[in-house]
Amino acid sequence: MAVKNTAQVIIGGKIITLGGYESEEYFQQVASYMNKKITELSGMPGYSRQPMETKHTLLSLNITDDYFKARKQVEAYEQDLQQKDQEMYDLKHELISLRMQIEEAQKGRQDALTQASLLEGKVKELEKELDEMLK
Repeated sequence: MAVKNTAQVIIGGKIITLGGYESEEYFQQVASYMNKKITELSGMPGYSRQPMETKHTLLSLNITDDYFKARKQVEAYEQDLQQKDQEMYDLKHELISLRMQIEEAQKGRQDALTQASLLEGKVKELEKELDEMLK
């Protein structure tokens, strides 16, 4: 059963306690991501003069934008993976088909060699009979 964890992190210069079933390392990664976004936004002209509510909204919008971009990327990777899986399935099917054709060709070759051997024996018999008739 999962254990609930807590961790103190620093976000925006304030110590915050995060809790959940994720690891402390995960909480630190979340805090680091949030701090990076805050730093990015703080570098924008006029951001520091905005009311706190506007800053929070801009931060939320920025994180949401990252989320939707990441989700779109995941969907593209999943489609690519499905396509690769289908290509692999098709190649395996083709490989099996080619192996069956090779086996059939080898069997046909063996049958042809057997038939040729029988015919050679028959030819020798007929040549022997012809030689005896000509004598």
